[in-house]
Amino acid sequence: MAQDTIIVGAGVAGLRCAGELSRAGRRVVVLERARCVGGRCATRRFEGQPVDFGPVFLHGRQPEFLQALRQAGGAGLIRDWPRRVEGNGPPCQPEALHPSVQRLAIRSGLRSFPQHLADGLDIRLETEVATIRVRPHGFELVDRSGTVWQCRDLVLALALEQSLGLLETLPASLEIRGIQALLGLFSSLPCCTLILGYPQEAPAPSWDILYPGESGMLQLVAHDSAKREAPRFLTLVAQARPKWSRLALTGDTAPEAWPEAILGELGHLLGPWAARPLWKYPHRWRHARADAVSELAQPIQVAFAEGQRLGLAGEIFAPGGGVQAAWSSGTRMAGRLLAEEQE
Repeated sequence: MAQDTIIVGAGVAGLRCAGELSRAGRRVVVLERARCVGGRCATRRFEGQPVDFGPVFLHGRQPEFLQALRQAGGAGLIRDWPRRVEGNGPPCQPEALHPSVQRLAIRSGLRSFPQHLADGLDIRLETEVATIRVRPHGFELVDRSGTVWQCRDLVLALALEQSLGLLETLPASLEIRGIQALLGLFSSLPCCTLILGYPQEAPAPSWDILYPGESGMLQLVAHDSAKREAPRFLTLVAQARPKWSRLALTGDTAPEAWPEAILGELGHLLGPWAARPLWKYPHRWRHARADAVSELAQPIQVAFAEGQRLGLAGEIFAPGGGVQAAWSSGTRMAGRLLAEEQE
């Protein structure tokens, strides 16, 4: 059965858009290539202990966004986290530590937020779209398994480079070429991330987040276990700077070498104990976040000759960047689709 709308991507932007359309009575399906929702809003459990390894806290000013975070966090919401910030390096998002911005964490992990947004939605996990075709009065999507999906309206809520890859499968037109040219001006930043577990008796950092300005390798180190109730391990999350990550991922560095390089840097910054974890888990974010200069005022929408509508949403399609921008773009994308139907 053809859907009113298919949304590709179950990150915060796609889930927010899907939720707004679904509440308005539209038939919506969300297709997600991964095994879980959330995208870069990611949490992993180690012997039951959650660790956030995408954004390490969420922040914003918009009342509706903050209210949704409070609902997702419930009794496990941690206000004003991080409370202890050290180092003179820049945060990933320029406004993250501004006094007027609210900062929040969740004891069960930040993936609780997209899971809250996903409640009640029709989401098909492990479904990667390979091709988009334009058909009379709608779109036809073919996933990697060969399954065909049909819809009237289509929203791509993916990392910038992933959206551009799918646009390449569409027939060339002046509108599509225009979008490709515009988005080609922007880029996503990579991030090599290392999750580390230590015994509880390891020296507890005096900070929740460290921004080591003196390090040319590390963007931040988060004391993740400071957010957890009765943690089994002291856990740190080290995130490398974009330039260093790009060289580690695309240069001549062996795949197993960059985690050891980060361990060595942590030992230098924090002491020898930090280079000797009980366990470690590396993760490569090839599209960790949008570049700070990659920002548009609103989502993009293209109307085709027979009424089909293609939209693009995500953090670059709203001011400020980050998870709040992704939320805002999903809200505005749904609003535009609904408003045009009422005209």
